Amino acid sequence: MAELKTQRNDGDVQAFLSAVEDERRRGDAQRLCAIMAEVTGDAPVMWGTNIIGFGHYQYTYANGRSNDWFTVGFAPRKQNLAIYLAGGFDEHADLLGRLGKYTTGKSCLYVKSLAAVDLDVLRELVARSHASAGSAAN
Repeated sequence: MAELKTQRNDGDVQAFLSAVEDERRRGDAQRLCAIMAEVTGDAPVMWGTNIIGFGHYQYTYANGRSNDWFTVGFAPRKQNLAIYLAGGFDEHADLLGRLGKYTTGKSCLYVKSLAAVDLDVLRELVARSHASAGSAAN
């Protein structure tokens, strides 16, 4: 079976953030990185080439195969910040209703600007996701 491409590595988080081209997106990414580090108590770590993750846990598939994954993370994209939360969106519906402007994809929240969301609610989402990821593992 193929190995998971997105793995924890020793890439330089600050260099990655500094290389984000759009000035506003770069500032939002640096701010989100600081928020996630503060809330989780974990240092930011590069996962693959373009995701910054915090914390990690191991999960096991029904077939016995296991993978390591971050508890919360984000990726600064050209159009938005992709925010990865554990537990799916149903688990966070109460907070998402108060978050502000966002869209969702299959497994992440897309935020065009941190100015468009309630940062206290975002902190709660990060804290809840971080706490639930460990209990969801295995």
